[in-house]
Amino acid sequence: MHLEAMDLNLLVALRALLEERHVTRAARRVGLSQPAMSHALARLRGLLDDPLLVRTSKGMQPSARASGIVRPLARALEDVERALAAPKAFDPTTSTQTFRIATNDYIELVVLPRLLATLSREAPGVDVRVASLGSRAFEHLGEGRSDIAIGVVGAMGEPIPPRGIRSRRLLTDDFVCVVREGHPRLKKRLSLDDFVSLSHALVAPRGKSGSVVDTALAKLGKTRRVAVEVPHFLVAPHIVRETDLILTLARRVARALAPLLGLRQLAPPLELPGFSMAMVWHERQHNDPAHVWLRAVVASAAAELEHAPSHPLRRL
Repeated sequence: MHLEAMDLNLLVALRALLEERHVTRAARRVGLSQPAMSHALARLRGLLDDPLLVRTSKGMQPSARASGIVRPLARALEDVERALAAPKAFDPTTSTQTFRIATNDYIELVVLPRLLATLSREAPGVDVRVASLGSRAFEHLGEGRSDIAIGVVGAMGEPIPPRGIRSRRLLTDDFVCVVREGHPRLKKRLSLDDFVSLSHALVAPRGKSGSVVDTALAKLGKTRRVAVEVPHFLVAPHIVRETDLILTLARRVARALAPLLGLRQLAPPLELPGFSMAMVWHERQHNDPAHVWLRAVVASAAAELEHAPSHPLRRL
């Protein structure tokens, strides 16, 4: 007997017939007419080459083969029904699920503390594992190694997200310059000439030289010297604290670290475009209740930052 030859709807009818042992009641149970159920019984008898239900003085009784089918058939159909059932609602208050997020140290510093604070209140049993955002971020989402990835829009390894990847913009940011307190060259103001004459530190998360600063300078016919490149947002400010380097840094990172490290924040002496951070995930997890909840919590944490009042710097 090959399943390809069987209309699987007949198995639903067979279960009802064997459990009810009555054609009319079985028909009513599965929403068929009595003639349609009789026709289904006839087809089943032909396919299985067995009478299945036999008339006796006590009504319809299952054949020997049918008696052996009843329980395994019921279990199999229950398994199918469970497999095809709508996913259960996600309850963060009782969940012990672990979520995996691929991102960079900007998000770890700026968004992760707010996210974890929310989890501690709303989902005390939920754990988070954070991994570095690499060039295979989209691939890892498809393979289930990551639940979401968060990074700079257009800088997640491929210029165009592959098919099956969804995204949501989370927040925007812009840049400020930071130097150590007591910098010998910057006592009053930061001019463009001072800016290009100083040695710079550069955060290059993907290990590629060049940045929005270099692009903006090139438009003015100017260049700068980058004395050191590092891949992490959180390392560069520590380097600046111990040197006379100047660093152009994301405003939210500078706001968090400058007071702790004794750094001065200065408005850049040239126009620089801001940037956006986006969350991406794979289509196959789009409707999963747990992942829907996770994305909503991450988006809420980012929205709190986006709507927080900012304090623009004056050009000194």
